[in-house]
Amino acid sequence: MKRHLALASIVGFVLVVAGCAPKAITPVSEEDNPAHHYLMGMEMIDKQDVQGAQARFDRALELDRKYAPAMAGKALVAAMRTGAETDKEHQSVELERALDQLDKADSAADGDSQEFQVRVTGIRVYTHARPKKWINGAEKQYKKAMGLKKVKSEGLPYYRSMEAASYFMGMAYYKAYQFRDAEDALSKVMSASPGRWHEPASKLFNKVHKIIRASASFTLTDVAKKIAVKEEVCRADAAALLVDEVHLDRLMAGRLGGPEKKGEPEFVPADIADNMFKPEILIVQKWGVRGLEPTYDKTSKAYLFHPAKPISRKELAFSLEDLLIKITGDNTLATKYIGQTNSPYPDVPTTSAAFNSVMNAVTRGLMEPDISGAFRPDDNTDGAELLLAVMRLRNVMNIK
Repeated sequence: MKRHLALASIVGFVLVVAGCAPKAITPVSEEDNPAHHYLMGMEMIDKQDVQGAQARFDRALELDRKYAPAMAGKALVAAMRTGAETDKEHQSVELERALDQLDKADSAADGDSQEFQVRVTGIRVYTHARPKKWINGAEKQYKKAMGLKKVKSEGLPYYRSMEAASYFMGMAYYKAYQFRDAEDALSKVMSASPGRWHEPASKLFNKVHKIIRASASFTLTDVAKKIAVKEEVCRADAAALLVDEVHLDRLMAGRLGGPEKKGEPEFVPADIADNMFKPEILIVQKWGVRGLEPTYDKTSKAYLFHPAKPISRKELAFSLEDLLIKITGDNTLATKYIGQTNSPYPDVPTTSAAFNSVMNAVTRGLMEPDISGAFRPDDNTDGAELLLAVMRLRNVMNIK
């Protein structure tokens, strides 16, 4: 009798547990499958839609709770939240969640193609979350991804090819300021047959190459490295780099044949009071560098510096030309190309106010047009462009 009761209890327990286990979700259409939702989630990641991506990955796991790529996707979402979080406690929670999800994805991966997706996403997780020794963690993911032998492109709905691993490892090295390593990783993508990652790798490679060229003769400061990897630089960045790398205050005083100007400019713009680069901005303002001067703001009825405003390529050309004139004392540079009938740049006509400055910046080798010949005057300057221009200015001026 006792044996029968015990058996009945066991059966009852099993039935209760089975009733509590997640039930399989019935798809509502052909597109309602884990791979499709995972792909949509990753594309939302590309658009910085973290919340939308989370919903897609959750749906993929409702359909298949062991679908490893979606688990890795959730790890990436948590990592992106880690990078965006300013509160240390919340940041720690998101970091733990990201690494935990990545471990679960690793354990659940079914076959080399799924594991490859997990590993490449793992590189991105470490790049965004940046735990201690994060670049070592990214390298481990990369080596494991490249060691997989049975990866099939048809099994990679988002990454599509193994070149994805080298591209995202190149991006990781770039973010870690390991520019030579980034160049090597990106070269592997460039040498492969053109595919999904060829174009973004080419753009990043060009940036990395500019930074390497800029640092060929000089050791970059920490400030220079941080500015170099920015997608777009602001007016405060430009001021900081000019002062730190060109030693603007000492240089201007020495080349103009007089002592350094003491104290601050006539006034301090109200919008730089709490800016970390306030001292550098004041030095630039003191010497009246064209393109980086304060401008009148109608709303506040005051002259402001606008430190966070992106600096365009033509504005950078104005500043470089002005420094060339001030430092060399050659005032003819200000009108050297005025009156020229033809422009070498299709997007900078001879009638443009920036034409003379652009010509001076390019002919002196401080800036470069695109392969197409366009100068892109209204595009925002990126960090690599600014760094290369400033370092070349050092060479032109023979600044040690």
